[in-house]
Amino acid sequence: MRYALYSGCIVQTEQYGCELSVREVLPRLGVELINWDGKSCCGYHYYSVTHPLVWTYLTARNLGQTEQLGLDILTLCNKCYYSFCENQAKLERDEFLKDLINQILSIEEIIYNGKQEIFHLLDVLYDSIGIDKINKNIVKPFKNLKLASHPGCYAFRPSELRRPNDSENPTKLEKLIRALGAETYTYAEKLDCCGSSISVTNEEESLMIAGSKLIAVKNRGFDGLVTVCPLCFRIFDGKQHAIYNLIGDERVNIPVFYYTQLLGLTMDISPEKLGLHLNQSPVEEIISSVINN
Repeated sequence: MRYALYSGCIVQTEQYGCELSVREVLPRLGVELINWDGKSCCGYHYYSVTHPLVWTYLTARNLGQTEQLGLDILTLCNKCYYSFCENQAKLERDEFLKDLINQILSIEEIIYNGKQEIFHLLDVLYDSIGIDKINKNIVKPFKNLKLASHPGCYAFRPSELRRPNDSENPTKLEKLIRALGAETYTYAEKLDCCGSSISVTNEEESLMIAGSKLIAVKNRGFDGLVTVCPLCFRIFDGKQHAIYNLIGDERVNIPVFYYTQLLGLTMDISPEKLGLHLNQSPVEEIISSVINN
């Protein structure tokens, strides 16, 4: 299993726990992560609405580079994954657009053919590595812990594109959580958005949406929240104090983790290597319960 690792902008600039834990965990499960020079932003945040041609160019540029390396691409960000899938589908439908993009890419001697596969982190964890192999590598399983799954919108929608999980009932993250020894179950608010998409235009509403989700998780009896999306993690974990100041409800103070951080803990990898010291939500008690197990 060899993939060109595409971290995405937010992971490389602030969500270090995501990349740290992925780089610690995946190689121990037989995955080789390949870096490459010259990668750039996928373009989603800056150009998808205002300059869609630039968005398509930037996405195709990254895909063309990895294709020249003979590698499929693994993305860590839900929106980067959507960006790659959306533009790959667009270029497959529109030969004129594909020719135009390749004319632009030819300046850098890059050719986009659209032949390689695009993998979400859930694809690799659940389908490529598999539950059985994960189970065999766990040495400190969780006990008496209930964790809520939050796959993040772009991991299962829009459904007309290839998605790593079912668009109506995504269950892969839940099954991966159970592999750690923790208990989880579906809940009515599982598919609710985190609110990060409107955080720039309406921060208060974004925090209200996130706070509503955190309160629901607490009310459902969960001890913590687990996600694989850095944008969701940023608001649930990094904005938790701001959410509390706005809502004034202590139920929003919930431990939030990347799945790969928890997987690493059960594999007896130190919290520092997994970036757990960077989490801003109250994760200490759960970390201690695993270390002292």
